[in-house]
Amino acid sequence: MQILLVDLKRQYSAIEKEIDRAIKRVLASGQFILGNEVSSLEKEIAEYTGVKHAVGVASGTDALHLSLLAIGIGNGDEVITTPFTFIATTEAITYCGATPVFADIDINTYNIDPAKIEGKITKKTKAIIPVHMYGRSADMGKILKVARNYNLKVVEDAAQSFGTEYNGKKIGSIGDIGAFSFFPSKNLGAYGDGGMIVTNNDVIADKVRMLRHHGSSQKYFHKFIGYNSRLDEIQAAILRIKLKMIDGWNEKRRKNALLYNKLLKGLPVRLPDGKGRDHIYHAYTVRMKNRDKCSRFLSENGVSSAVYYPVPLPAQEAYRHLGYSESEFPDSYKASREVISLPMFPELEIAEIETICSLLKKFFLL
Repeated sequence: MQILLVDLKRQYSAIEKEIDRAIKRVLASGQFILGNEVSSLEKEIAEYTGVKHAVGVASGTDALHLSLLAIGIGNGDEVITTPFTFIATTEAITYCGATPVFADIDINTYNIDPAKIEGKITKKTKAIIPVHMYGRSADMGKILKVARNYNLKVVEDAAQSFGTEYNGKKIGSIGDIGAFSFFPSKNLGAYGDGGMIVTNNDVIADKVRMLRHHGSSQKYFHKFIGYNSRLDEIQAAILRIKLKMIDGWNEKRRKNALLYNKLLKGLPVRLPDGKGRDHIYHAYTVRMKNRDKCSRFLSENGVSSAVYYPVPLPAQEAYRHLGYSESEFPDSYKASREVISLPMFPELEIAEIETICSLLKKFFLL
């Protein structure tokens, strides 16, 4: 038996008729760029997240990039973020001509440690990007307090956390601006690339709308040099179907995580923890000393796993010129050597989780 890390075919099978109807509706309309599907999805996501504005863009990376541009990040600026995330977070900073500055994580949550942020602030610092890692909310209360004390903007990298809440508020709606990814494997995933920017700020929203469309708010009139970053109609139609189901899917992920936690209790494994709705388990990630050996063992027995992420960003060749050392980020490096993500998706069956956990018990007895 093969158990995939994420099985998107199962999800499609469950909603095939609705998805096919939505795609055919777009094809029949003859409108494929910035039409009714995109505008409707934007309204629905704005309502879901509790914000005034949602703006669809071409990818999660673009969502971060355009968000930073919209709040005025540019050459010579510094933006503080986590060393333990996907490179898109820092690529967006670099695209703006700014420099990423890293603050270490809290090893228990894998999110940026608010206590480490203040010491990284300089006269060049303009913003903070917390990443809600694996679907768990960062400590936004403490992060916002630091940001207010130093007049910094907060851009939430919510790529892994659509539907997560922090103190009753949807992630993405808490900072100045939030950026979502609709990469297919995300909890709310398209069948291609896509992203969304959410904000309560009218000026930022208007700037993002122009940035995504060649710097234009009126056809053939361009206020500045922009980009071609538009969420297309077919992906928007697909996402509108899935949006109706996201809360149910996230709840199934929580139940799967609870079962994993129950069955793995007592093993030499650091289990993830979440309270209420502050974790939607985009990834079910544990930590162990012999991670690589375990990954090979699982693969040999038909179970997929993944490592998110094996190399902290300061150690990536693309960012070595910044001159950071491993000793500056002990928890990020520890996580990179020990984390492993196990299969997690709403359609994952109880018997499959039991099989995975039985294999892990067997592994630790070897």
